[in-house]
Amino acid sequence: MTRIVHRRANAGCEQQYEELARGMLEASSRAKGYLFSTLIPPRIEGEEFHFVQVFASQADLDAWGRSNVAHEWHERLKDVSDHPPEYRIFNTTDLWFSTSGLTMPKQPARWRMAFVIWMGIFPTASFYVYFLFPWLADIPFLLKMFIATVLIVPTMYFGVLPYLLRWMGWFLRR
Repeated sequence: MTRIVHRRANAGCEQQYEELARGMLEASSRAKGYLFSTLIPPRIEGEEFHFVQVFASQADLDAWGRSNVAHEWHERLKDVSDHPPEYRIFNTTDLWFSTSGLTMPKQPARWRMAFVIWMGIFPTASFYVYFLFPWLADIPFLLKMFIATVLIVPTMYFGVLPYLLRWMGWFLRR
């Protein structure tokens, strides 16, 4: 689950707000289910700060939000921001679709999503195995597979899947 938080610091308190916000994100990194977080400061004075927090599940995100540690950090942030935070929560599937430009009224059936992913994995893996394995013939199988997957996963994630989601949107919406 990904939570994006928008909040404006009080005028003249931007530096303090940023330091506190980074401290809060550091504290959240020790929470159960924490995967990733970042702080995006405003581009120009007076704009909002943006936090991105990613947890393994909604339950983990909720547990962090209810924790005493999170409550203490939110109280500290109130000292430098009179503005209430605005929250947006996405699940991983929602973010895949939003970054691909594909809007979905509901999540697609799992088998449809699996089929679309397979459509990208098969040619991508075949390409790397065909062209890479002859060069790696003398190394152990597990090391060969490690190298192949290190190449296949980013290729799928950043290159192939966003296009497939756009092209196969008609199929996923059914």
